[in-house]
Amino acid sequence: MEGKALEMPPRIKCLEALSAVWRGRVNRLGPNEFEVTSSRGEKKYRVLIKGDSVYSDDNGTIYRGYVGYPIIAALIISGVIPNNERLGRAISDIAWADLNESLKSYRKVEEKVKAKAKGSGIEPSEVDEYVELCMKALSGLTLRFSDLRQTTLF
Repeated sequence: MEGKALEMPPRIKCLEALSAVWRGRVNRLGPNEFEVTSSRGEKKYRVLIKGDSVYSDDNGTIYRGYVGYPIIAALIISGVIPNNERLGRAISDIAWADLNESLKSYRKVEEKVKAKAKGSGIEPSEVDEYVELCMKALSGLTLRFSDLRQTTLF
């Protein structure tokens, strides 16, 4: 997988990443290094970004070959992917792992997230607009998986 271009993520990963940012689960450790804590708080994902080369040890990135939510969250913090404070705050307390495991469908999870956002006055169309902005920004990038853990990032 080293050097392989990562695929586009499922749409829901943009919302999961935004939620992580606004829940305070993303820590910038250096200019190109981040730590993202899982929604349950039991895992910490390491994210490294150097140009188009990225590394993250989350399941979506490692095993499924797409841009995982920890990478998207790091790109939001870095200003590469759009941020949305209002939406992020509205969905910041979602228990993503529990929801994903219980519903077993990203489409159903997205419906739940939209319902939660609507409870905060955010219409489903606004959620869709954010996801489209995120996906458009991601589609403009060519992110390649590289194990940057042994390289100098500076």
